[in-house]
Amino acid sequence: MQHRVRAVLLTPNNTMLLIKRLRPGIDPYWVVVGGKIEPTDAGPEDALLREVREEIAGEAEILSLLHTVETADERQDFYLATVDKWSFEDRTGPEFSQEGRGEYLLEEIPLTGEAIDAINLLPREIAVVLRAAVERGELLAAR
Repeated sequence: MQHRVRAVLLTPNNTMLLIKRLRPGIDPYWVVVGGKIEPTDAGPEDALLREVREEIAGEAEILSLLHTVETADERQDFYLATVDKWSFEDRTGPEFSQEGRGEYLLEEIPLTGEAIDAINLLPREIAVVLRAAVERGELLAAR
């Protein structure tokens, strides 16, 4: 089973950082920063911090495990984290240099239900979880 970690990154601007994916022949969609746990990672949280460094050249502070999405062949742990500084131009993840992967754009999305509803955030299950957390005020309170 593939084990991935994802970071719902809350910014000082009361937004969350998401990656917008543009791929030929596919409608645009958004994902949270993250990727698979590598054998060299000390554990899931270490992998998550590495992924944040690679994908946005940022340093995150992990607050808590927010949600887990599990299928027959994959587990994705979504962590709530904060990030104060990042530089998408300085990203180093291997996926950014692979041919045919399409475009990656970093966007700040307001912490509102309307903003979450306005984008195609994948997986859909995390969009539902985030929308509910926004309605309860948990994301703004966490920041």
